[in-house]
Amino acid sequence: MSAQERIVTKVSARQLTAEDIRARKGQTPIVSLTAYTTPMAQMMDGQCDFVLVGDSVGMVLHGLPSTLGVTMEMMILHGQAVARGLSRSLMVIDMPFGSYEEGPGQAFRNAARLMAETGAGAVKLEGGVEMAETIRFLTRRGVPVMAHVGLTPQAINTLGGYKVQGRGAAAEALRADARAVAEAGAFAVVLEKIPATLADKITAEVAVPTIGIGASAGCDGQILVVDDMLGLFTAFKPKFVKRYATLGEQGRAAIATYAEEVRSRAFPAAEHLFPDDEPGK
Repeated sequence: MSAQERIVTKVSARQLTAEDIRARKGQTPIVSLTAYTTPMAQMMDGQCDFVLVGDSVGMVLHGLPSTLGVTMEMMILHGQAVARGLSRSLMVIDMPFGSYEEGPGQAFRNAARLMAETGAGAVKLEGGVEMAETIRFLTRRGVPVMAHVGLTPQAINTLGGYKVQGRGAAAEALRADARAVAEAGAFAVVLEKIPATLADKITAEVAVPTIGIGASAGCDGQILVVDDMLGLFTAFKPKFVKRYATLGEQGRAAIATYAEEVRSRAFPAAEHLFPDDEPGK
């Protein structure tokens, strides 16, 4: 049976919440992808348990070299677009670089703005032990928080690039990060680009779901950047990405065919035109 013929299992008849995701610890793996537009969100709705409006939008849609140049205004614009396409999947939105690091007060103001202006059901922020106080402050004031430890792309300048995190002696610090954010109230923790054995240990240690991206199949769920898994973003391909389609190649081929047909006047053909003897069409 082909993928197209399989019976689609819907996530829920209602829109999921952060607490629904928290309750999935140790159960059926949680499915997630990033989205930045209404049409893409519509395709994911009911297939993904949560959809992340990721600051990766800066790289895959805006051509930025990293996520550091993403602004609150960009996140709000794309969050609003994604929200229009979701009725069942939880929408989580990234807090961009510089919007929360100063302290809990700054983080709350910007998290509240993101949620109020987009309809997001939760925010995601990067960092471990150093962000525990902020996570606790937010969750006690009605802001559900998804944490993100391991490779944190907003910190690439201090991490020395997009390197695997948590190897050797660094493993214990990363375990402490995951425990700290979970105990501070995060409803889930993203584990990015860390050894699989470490991801499995963290998954066993923390009471909330772990969401892997380059971590382990043993995590409570998985997330990928949609443009990576569909083959739309081809500037580079992380090892942890599986390409489920090659839409970038297909798109380039389609555009080349279109250009050829326009130049040869093969398009538009008769079936695309409007004769004068068909009124009202």
